[in-house]
Amino acid sequence: MEERTVVWALCGSFCTFEKVLPLIGRMAAGGTKILPLMSFNAAGLDTRFGRAADWKMRLYAATGSQPIETLQGAEPLGPQNMAGAMIIAPCTGATLAKLAHGISDTPVTLGAKSMLRAGKPVILAVSTNDGLAASFENLAILLNRKNYYLVPFAQDDYLKKPCSLQSDFELIGDTLECALRGRQIQPLLNL
Repeated sequence: MEERTVVWALCGSFCTFEKVLPLIGRMAAGGTKILPLMSFNAAGLDTRFGRAADWKMRLYAATGSQPIETLQGAEPLGPQNMAGAMIIAPCTGATLAKLAHGISDTPVTLGAKSMLRAGKPVILAVSTNDGLAASFENLAILLNRKNYYLVPFAQDDYLKKPCSLQSDFELIGDTLECALRGRQIQPLLNL
């Protein structure tokens, strides 16, 4: 394993893909090897925000690696020591729920389980319209679990979407550095 190899997983918060792709590119250009991983939805759904095939091509262009998009591809990440950490950005409410309740039926959730089994940090950059509603309980559960670290977040549009939360994606790198030292970056709430 290279010392600076990380798994970067994308879940189906399609509206944030344009925000995270440049960050992936910058991290890769800075010398970190990125293993891209996509949820079934991220890898398979065309939306008003773009075609799945185009997102896969852009991930490959930014990282030099084909995205992992199967359970079989995600399972060996931790046991084979393929990366030192995993970033899930964007992390949807559905993924938060599955992680909080130990459900590993997608490439992203199985990848996280695989990394946790090896004692590796999993960094969550939330992007969910129900972060202060149904997803809040799952966010709290994961905040109290070993080896999960949250990228600082805030309400992204409190007038139109009062329950919506989104991480400050620009803090993913800083959160990763803290997580690799076993610390949660602070402050967690960006007001």
